[in-house]
Amino acid sequence: MASSQLDKLFSDLLSSQQQSVSSLPPVHLWNPSLCGDIDIVIDREGRWFHEGGEIKRAALVKLFASILVREGDEYFLLTPVEKWRIKVDVAPLFVVAACRESRDGVQAVTLTTVTRDVVVVDGDHGVFVDPVSELPMLMVRGNLPALIGRNVFYQLVDWALEDFAGDDADGAVYLSSMGERFLLGRA
Repeated sequence: MASSQLDKLFSDLLSSQQQSVSSLPPVHLWNPSLCGDIDIVIDREGRWFHEGGEIKRAALVKLFASILVREGDEYFLLTPVEKWRIKVDVAPLFVVAACRESRDGVQAVTLTTVTRDVVVVDGDHGVFVDPVSELPMLMVRGNLPALIGRNVFYQLVDWALEDFAGDDADGAVYLSSMGERFLLGRA
């Protein structure tokens, strides 16, 4: 099925994703000089810590996540006039929920992060296993990855195995979403 047909078929899901993205500041237009390092750490489960204490206000975490950018292997909080380097343990975002819908024989998988980013898994927002850490990830926006929570990953594997025909010679297990296939592992 052609991409434009899939876009029409799942227009409501893609619209939710677009609303999630359109509410973000235009960090791609900002280019301030580096101000230095700030003592903010994002742990492997997407929890934000400042000077050792967890930032528990969800609205503040969501705000910080909206101005987060990645350059190479480093992460920065960015405003039009400031750029602060932070530390990230594994990935800056964390996937906490998954749902799927099937329409006309095509499946669409939607993943949601702890900061309420809504992402339809497709060619631009792929699921992959990081070759270094061997952890399951999702490309959320720009080049910001999210670690997929264990329970969510098991759900994705379960959905992939439902579709598993067993005819792949190498025993690969793929998740299907928006007409694309994403390797989850080997059976």
